[in-house]
Amino acid sequence: MSARQSLTLPPRFAEWFEKRGWQPHPHQLAMLAAAERRRHALLVAPTGGGKTLAGFLPSLIALAERPARGLHTLYVSPLKALAADIARNLETPIAEMGLRIRCETRTGDTSQARRARQRQSPPHILLTTPESLSLLLSFPEAPALFATLSTVVVDELHALAPTKRGDLLALALGRLSALAPLHRRAGLSATVPDEEGHRRWLAPGGHAEAVTLVRGAPGPEPEISILEPEARIPWSGHMALHALPDVYDAVRRHKTTLVFVNTRAQAELVFQGLWRLNDDKLAIALHHGSLEKAQRLRVEAAMTSGALRAVVCTSSLDLGIDWGDVDLVIQMGAPKGASRLIQRIGRANHRYDTPSKALLVPGNRFEFLECQAAVEAVHAGELDGDPLRPGGLDVLAQHIVGTACSGPVDRDALYQQVVGAGPYAGLARKTFDQVFDFVATGGYALAAYERYRRLAQGEEGRWRIVSERFARQYRMNAGVIVDAPTLNVRMGGGRRLGQVEEYFAMGLVPGDTFLFAGRLLRFEGIRELDLIVARAKGGMPPKIPAYEGGRMPLTTHLAARVRGGLAAPQRWQTYPPPVREWLAAQRARSVLPGGDGLLVETFPRGEKKQRRHFLVAYCFEGRNAHQTLGMLLTRRMERAGLHPLGFVATDYVIAIWSLEPARDMDALFDEDMLGDDLEAWMAESTMLKRCFRNVAVIAGLIERRHPGQMKTGRQITFNTDLIYDVLRRHEPGHILLHATRADAATGLVDLARLASFLARIKGRIQHVALDRITPLALPVLLEIGREGVLGEGLDEILRREEDLVAEAGLDRLP
Repeated sequence: MSARQSLTLPPRFAEWFEKRGWQPHPHQLAMLAAAERRRHALLVAPTGGGKTLAGFLPSLIALAERPARGLHTLYVSPLKALAADIARNLETPIAEMGLRIRCETRTGDTSQARRARQRQSPPHILLTTPESLSLLLSFPEAPALFATLSTVVVDELHALAPTKRGDLLALALGRLSALAPLHRRAGLSATVPDEEGHRRWLAPGGHAEAVTLVRGAPGPEPEISILEPEARIPWSGHMALHALPDVYDAVRRHKTTLVFVNTRAQAELVFQGLWRLNDDKLAIALHHGSLEKAQRLRVEAAMTSGALRAVVCTSSLDLGIDWGDVDLVIQMGAPKGASRLIQRIGRANHRYDTPSKALLVPGNRFEFLECQAAVEAVHAGELDGDPLRPGGLDVLAQHIVGTACSGPVDRDALYQQVVGAGPYAGLARKTFDQVFDFVATGGYALAAYERYRRLAQGEEGRWRIVSERFARQYRMNAGVIVDAPTLNVRMGGGRRLGQVEEYFAMGLVPGDTFLFAGRLLRFEGIRELDLIVARAKGGMPPKIPAYEGGRMPLTTHLAARVRGGLAAPQRWQTYPPPVREWLAAQRARSVLPGGDGLLVETFPRGEKKQRRHFLVAYCFEGRNAHQTLGMLLTRRMERAGLHPLGFVATDYVIAIWSLEPARDMDALFDEDMLGDDLEAWMAESTMLKRCFRNVAVIAGLIERRHPGQMKTGRQITFNTDLIYDVLRRHEPGHILLHATRADAATGLVDLARLASFLARIKGRIQHVALDRITPLALPVLLEIGREGVLGEGLDEILRREEDLVAEAGLDRLP
């Protein structure tokens, strides 16, 4: 047994721990032992358990005992803010122990001058993001820069591994295996639902046995409560604005509070609502990814200094940032997953021996059931998250271009590097060659166009980038986050406040008001890529910018717990009276969904000449799967002559209305809808074109940015739609079309989840035919037409809500 395994540290480090009143945790020493054996390691430990120090401790000790020149340790984080926060925290032990170690960050916020200096004179420890690492690897200096690399630390591994950013990072790690063959890897996370899969992701070649699994001891149980507001719990909606007076009171009673929301639009509304209640003039700030960088940095600095009482924030502050003064986390709306909730509540009392404290604020009665399920899952130690999947072919295409930018590429050697990356370990050589040929020539249908011929083979057999122009375009467009096209929000042509998506801006007319950056703004006009605004006063209700991808679907594990709660009336005694009486009314009027089957209710509404027949299915499979299911069911109903008129989907329920009633539910929900019906719908819908747009941008087929200009969303969409149609007509087997279908199946369509649902309910469908709406169906019917309704239109919706509530027999309930 080594000295490290016998729980000792070098004297200088042991003294530093002792001065702080600390003892090294067993998992920190286990990570040190793994490093001494040059073993890759995955650390899974609770938030506040010193994971970051565990990842860096081996590097700090190695550099203290054996000073060296050049880059020693690379730290990769999913967030720029997290990288900056870790850099600040690392400076403390480095300074207090007098270590001669240079530590720097490199992200999209780093100046050009510093970036250039880092390539020539790298620090010992470099903290970066997947995108910045890929850019570094694209320069000719990359082999020299990374030759001295000893360790790579990947933080918040669970947030990267299932995503295309994770694919980009895995390919970069594969390249580092060639440039620094002896480097070791350390992965850090508090919430890993699939330990074996994440070990494979981290390991060179996808060999899980090469990665030592280190588990930290569990911390204290978090203190989680669900708010029972003074105001009535709404039937529908997800903003939870009804509870803002109670939320403000909670902020007043605590030192520092993080108020998490699920969307940027919700962040603006909650922030405005809290400010209207802020008679105490508490320091409350707003933080989300569309705000100007300077504002985000000011908020982060104010939090670090303890100057703020609350921050309303999105996932931009989900991960790892250590603000020890935060003593309460509030989650506005349902959390959508147990792992996500654990990450968020871990921001409160960010210490190993202190329980985190959280308050959940449901936006409606169904969300109360979800919050209850999430609390139960956290206490049961259940984790969920996106499943790991094979690496994206569009990301591989981008990586091939980046590698060629650094220098000539040997095609066979590059294939070996690629399959050395966990997500690509099973990549067939034929598929790799198809992607490589696309990068080199554009493929059969595009080979005649010079702009798509990016690589050329030299006499020695290696492939080179055709011109420096392609290298510049790669570096301007690298990365896999394909945000919707945006416009800068600028005050009178002066100060920049942040960005809104182009489609929102196209719906504005001069004089319209909207909420952004915590301000009420008046739209003046659009000038090139700037949306010009001025401060506004009251008047018409303001609009709220919405953003693509803002809503996250309910996870499979949480959905199962919600169904279980509905099926167990003995557990309702702890629910607040409004929820308990709502469920009891449903049981009296119809039946309750639950278990592994499916409840489908049907009922008519309206007078004879205007009668509509409603079908409500309690699927609990998440918004994405429900949207796909709604499209497929309405196709089937149209073929059956039922004349469907529309559908609406939430995370919990889907409702379809038609001119004729549906009766044969087994046939309607048969698994065979995932055959011809799915193929026909995907071919006809615009969804595949939307997916192809993202794939084409990532693969470099379309560049968003050129020197001195940026394409508008309309230009990108027009170009990609044209190419999509050409490829479908002339080269239907093109590798990017394969990538598009794979993206659609795992993303917008949620095909695997839908297939599992249809298999689970086969032979277990309970159809209840009724003469009117039921209590559980009320919330989804209230969603019909609710999106985007403002002013007088909202009054009509509210009047309709009163009618529906009475019809459901709920007008006497609280």
